[in-house]
Amino acid sequence: MKTIKKIAIIGVVVLMTSCSTTANFPISEVTPAADITASYEKQGASDYLVTITANNLADSERLNPPKKYYIIWAVSSAGDIKNVGRFDQENARISTYQASFPFKPTEIFITAEDKDDLRKPIGVEISRTKI
Repeated sequence: MKTIKKIAIIGVVVLMTSCSTTANFPISEVTPAADITASYEKQGASDYLVTITANNLADSERLNPPKKYYIIWAVSSAGDIKNVGRFDQENARISTYQASFPFKPTEIFITAEDKDDLRKPIGVEISRTKI
């Protein structure tokens, strides 16, 4: 009975991890202590759930020059760049973002900006990854 439970648990873990794809952002020259990852999984016919987690990301106000927000940008397969949101910094150690996209992102990048409603990035790029 214990063996069956162990096999079932392993199967669930494998299924959960095989359904999502994870990418690590490279070390940022602007925020070198930050450890940033992005993962996505397909939801339905064309939607994708994207989760980005940043550990040890310095408060944007501590950058030189200081900025107000970390904005998250997604690039579609057609090359369109879209402002998809910003990090909510829960504390000094963890910043998280999660949203459903109506397209599969090919690339995600983060910039430090003074406004959060921008249509194009104009601030300092923190890091970028292909997914």
